[in-house]
Amino acid sequence: MQTFGHLVDGLAVALQPYNLLCAFIGVTLGTLIGVLPGIGPALTIALLLPVTFQLDPSGTGALIMFAGIYYGGMYGGSTTSILLNTPGESSSMVTAVEGNKMAKAGRGGPALATAAIGSFVAGLLATLALAFIAPWVVKFALSLKFIDKFALMVLAFVTVSAAFGNSALRGLTALFIGLAIGLIGKDIVSGQNGRLTLGITDLRGGVEVTILAVALFAIGEALAVAATHKLNTGTVEAIKGSIWMGREDWRRSWKPWLRGTLFGFPIGAMPAGGAEIGTFLSYAAEKRLAEKPEEFGHGAIEGVAGPEAANNASAAGTLVPLLTLGLPTSATAAVMLAGFQQFGLQPGAQLFTSNPQLVWGLIASLLVANFMLLALNLPLVGLWVKLLTIPRPWLYAGILLFATLGTLASNPSPAQLAMLLAFGLMGYGLRLYDYPIAPVVVGLILGPLAEEQLRKALQLHQGFFSSPPAVVLFSIAALAIVVPAYMRWRGRSKVLTQLAASED
Repeated sequence: MQTFGHLVDGLAVALQPYNLLCAFIGVTLGTLIGVLPGIGPALTIALLLPVTFQLDPSGTGALIMFAGIYYGGMYGGSTTSILLNTPGESSSMVTAVEGNKMAKAGRGGPALATAAIGSFVAGLLATLALAFIAPWVVKFALSLKFIDKFALMVLAFVTVSAAFGNSALRGLTALFIGLAIGLIGKDIVSGQNGRLTLGITDLRGGVEVTILAVALFAIGEALAVAATHKLNTGTVEAIKGSIWMGREDWRRSWKPWLRGTLFGFPIGAMPAGGAEIGTFLSYAAEKRLAEKPEEFGHGAIEGVAGPEAANNASAAGTLVPLLTLGLPTSATAAVMLAGFQQFGLQPGAQLFTSNPQLVWGLIASLLVANFMLLALNLPLVGLWVKLLTIPRPWLYAGILLFATLGTLASNPSPAQLAMLLAFGLMGYGLRLYDYPIAPVVVGLILGPLAEEQLRKALQLHQGFFSSPPAVVLFSIAALAIVVPAYMRWRGRSKVLTQLAASED
């Protein structure tokens, strides 16, 4: 009953005219960038970080907008997957398998409809699950010692590094780059400035997360697209026939929506779970349980309904560790964490007690955003399709311009502009050699916090293995490194053995 009371209080915040406007802007922008291939919620939120800081000093409206962008990006990604066979978001890859086949067969309308309605159902159920689970996680977080919190961050470092990119070594390398950048500036415990600044006055306060996020996600992405000439958008499938689902489509979709929610939410809530894993598991389950498994690969509606539900449920799941523990499990969550810190807020158990109005207003706004997205997606699908005709050079030139002007507006300093360019070039270099971007941002954000927890734990003589939760978390972190490495070594050994046997 207490959770219902919190939700009612949150709705009072979310339904304020200004916050409603922020939610509407967020879901509209999110759908737009979800439709456009190659531009994700992380990039969009990073671009808006400098602007929103000036427009909304309290942070409530800005964070509601960011959450709306996150949800909208998940909705919009299905449009390009179905009509263009090019996922707007990586988590929409599975949708393209069956959705584009349906569009080519003249059933693009029902494919878009089951994706939109499934996203709505999953988003609604997962947001309610977030509201009921979050208080329990907060109670657990409040009982943790300093060494437990450090162990939790070590687990986040390891899992995030292993989850992003194709190589755990590259992920860890990107993480250590972020940790090194986080050491610059102010000593978080003693308060002394000037650490690792090389005598540069503008670095005495450290590197701003906003600068790094905008540079890596926006500048780096624009440079990478321009350098690789990824400017072709492909052929958009026309929507033929009715956009609405028939009775048979409804009958075959409602169970996959529910099953997709059950896959997506817990996996999104796991450290480094990621939306992609839930969508693949949902697709595999629907293929096994389908009445007509022969349709899979040729346009099965269950293959769109389930993965899209899992995709959107994972977005709410990602907010569980972000809001309750301050741990990001996706690139978008990492940039949202930067948004919280920009307004002087640190997500975690303390935020629920110190600023419950903001937290529950944000959670309640997700319920409102789901209704807005359902109203936006189906009736305006023609408009979203027309966005695919925007020339890519114009789009990325606009991103470069907006990123530069936004940074200068928030902090008009030549040094800040130089850092924006330097980190942008670093972002391009990381992409060029297939290093993930998100661990760098996570390292900068959580590195100083992990250092603080470790130094406080050592001051209080809390050893690394003095607390049972810390032992469990350190063990899981070690397994997260050792087990994948062992599996890869075992796989290579089998391949070499088979090759040797074939030569004999």
